[in-house]
Formats: sequence, structure tokens, C-alpha cells
Amino acid sequence: MQAWFAGRLPEDWFSEAATVEVDDDEILIVGTLPAATLAKTASDDERETAASARISGFREDTREQRMHIAEEAQSSFGRHVSWGARCDGTTNDFTVASVPVMTRLRIRERQVLDTLIDAGVARSRSEALAWCVRLVGSNEESWIADLRAAFEQVDAVRSRGPQSGPAS
Repeated sequence: MQAWFAGRLPEDWFSEAATVEVDDDEILIVGTLPAATLAKTASDDERETAASARISGFREDTREQRMHIAEEAQSSFGRHVSWGARCDGTTNDFTVASVPVMTRLRIRERQVLDTLIDAGVARSRSEALAWCVRLVGSNEESWIADLRAAFEQVDAVRSRGPQSGPAS
């Protein structure tokens, strides 16, 4: 899919190759936009404002073409296509899929979610659960990356496995 999007996305959209993340439900394409030219004395807030404006402008200016590319990809790959952009340290994902996930939680786990709701961190249990997942993802990013790398190695070894079928 990385190659398909590399060939399909307009060359002038991003300052480097877009990242393509894939799961069973969604393809997320995030590209890097060039930073706005600001005075050397610009504050961090001004840089963040300029980056957000650059991302917002990209989103609006490319909407029709992104929708067309997404339709092509969705029929080819059978997954929802989502978009995002990063600029000068600011990243914004837009048109992302929110996929329901079924889970069974015990009382203590539900109490954690309910506490987050009571504290105003989340409006619902599903939002509280998403918050928890994001927190673990950011705090354990290195460990999760190690797990993903290990799975890739397992897949590589599995693909080189025996080619003979079961004994008859």
C-alpha cells in the first residue's frame, strides 16, 4: 500500500514521503507539510498557530482530490481511508475512522472508566477507554514498537517455513 500511495499522491503535496499506517479497518495517510516562514523571533505559540493554519489550509485545498484518491483506495483495499498532516511539530489527523471495539471489563476496570467520566476527562466509557489506550500508547511507545518489530520477525520466519503440507 505504501507504494500505491507513493505513486498516487501528487508530488507537490508533501515535503517527504507520506507515512501509511494500516490495520484491518483503516488506512491512515499522514504527510509532512513545509513549515511556514516566520521571523526568527516568533514564539512557540506563533509557530504552532502557523502550523495549524498550514494543516487546515491543506485539508480544505485538497479535500476533493483526497476524497477521490480515498474512493479509489477503498475499492482496491477494502478499508476506510483517513488522512492527516504534520507541520513543524504539529500533527492533525482528520477524516479518521472511529471503529467500535467490543470488550468485557470487570467491575474494577469499569470503575476506572467511570472515575475518568466523573472527573470530566471523558464523556462516556468508550471515550474513557480511548483515553486509556492513548495514554498507554504514548507512555509505552518504545515497548509497543519492540512488540511490533517482533511480530514482523515472526511473520518473516513464518513465511520462510516448511512448504510441504500435512502428512497424508
